[in-house]
Amino acid sequence: MYQELLDKKTKLAVIGLGYVGLPIALEFARKLSVIGFDINAKRVEMMKNGIDPSNELESADFVGCDIQFTANVDDLKEVTFFIVAVPTPVDDHRVPDLTPLVKATETLSKVLKQGDYVVYESTVYPGCTEEDCIPILEKNTGLKFVTDFKVGYSPERINPGDKEHTLTKITKVVSGCDAESLDVIAKVYEIVVKAGVHRASTIKVAEAAKIIENTQRDLNIALMNELSKIFEKMGINTYDVLEAAGTKWNFLPFRPGLVGGHCIGVDPYYLTHKALSVGYTPEVILSGRHINDSMGEWVAKNVVQRLIKAGKSVQDCKVLVLGATFKENVSDIRNSKVVDVINELKSYSIHVDVADAYAESEEVKHEYGFELVDSIGNDYDAIVVAVNHKPYLAYTENDFKGMLKDGKGLVADLKGVFRGKINDLTYWSL
Repeated sequence: MYQELLDKKTKLAVIGLGYVGLPIALEFARKLSVIGFDINAKRVEMMKNGIDPSNELESADFVGCDIQFTANVDDLKEVTFFIVAVPTPVDDHRVPDLTPLVKATETLSKVLKQGDYVVYESTVYPGCTEEDCIPILEKNTGLKFVTDFKVGYSPERINPGDKEHTLTKITKVVSGCDAESLDVIAKVYEIVVKAGVHRASTIKVAEAAKIIENTQRDLNIALMNELSKIFEKMGINTYDVLEAAGTKWNFLPFRPGLVGGHCIGVDPYYLTHKALSVGYTPEVILSGRHINDSMGEWVAKNVVQRLIKAGKSVQDCKVLVLGATFKENVSDIRNSKVVDVINELKSYSIHVDVADAYAESEEVKHEYGFELVDSIGNDYDAIVVAVNHKPYLAYTENDFKGMLKDGKGLVADLKGVFRGKINDLTYWSL
């Protein structure tokens, strides 16, 4: 398998070409013959023209790659090594939604043959690969797991918008269903991952390792958010406290903020779901999730309180929210907690304008029901800097004055980036 891939006598396929799948496919395509498969034909056409629908990669990243983009399942018949990298979201009740993973597995089962390898990269709870995915492959193909086909799990570690910690520079955790598959899978990933691989003892260990990476971050940020709420009541700036505490060598540099996106704000629910299914009720993890999920509403209420203290009639107020994506310098709006801030402000009959330097207004409208403004006005009562997009970091106090009514008002700086730079205006941060 390994040598045939290197000699391009067989092909590798990546199923699901989002912000995770496409970089993997292109990286392998510099060394192997690759087929990139996605069910969205419109996205496939964009990639054929060297355009990344996720706006993460440049057209130059497509150059020199031996890759065929397709939405046709039949094109996968000549593949022997499959990588599945589809989304694993939660539903409205915060229960894992395995629909994309199940459908990708069903699609894969149409072309899976004896001797093939399947590696899942989608974030799942421990046991999902063996308990939910493999039975589908066996049932639909009549093939026997381990004997007829091999399966492994290698969690994705791509960080959207991060140009430093890219696929090739991050140690890749790999696992297989037996010693042979572990060795082959490790060797295949070593073709592109310069940082090397870590061979996990089992598939479940690899699944668990991924799920706790983001759970750990979620809990640390939740602690910072709770501290922010406490210090707010004490009249202490959280960032001043963290700056002082950070002078100790072993103090962890986490910061408060809105925790959204499709990783940190989602992955812990996969772990708690599995924990409940085996008879354990997680307390710390769910507590952290509750704190982080409530931050948008808390931020909005603080803005409203400050408007009232300033003598404003809330229903006549106009607020500008800068940023709608789930994090800075990306166009991805999925599970953005800025929306919670916006909806809470609107519940007070406040007029809210939302601007974003990277997001698409049409996509925001489709996902959340409101549009982005084309231009920023000059009559706002408050400005909420929700996402630290690079263009916003260049703003000065005079720039904010130009946006505020009569050059006066509130600047709510959620990440504290303008701390010490706002002197005349009312300033508040987490």
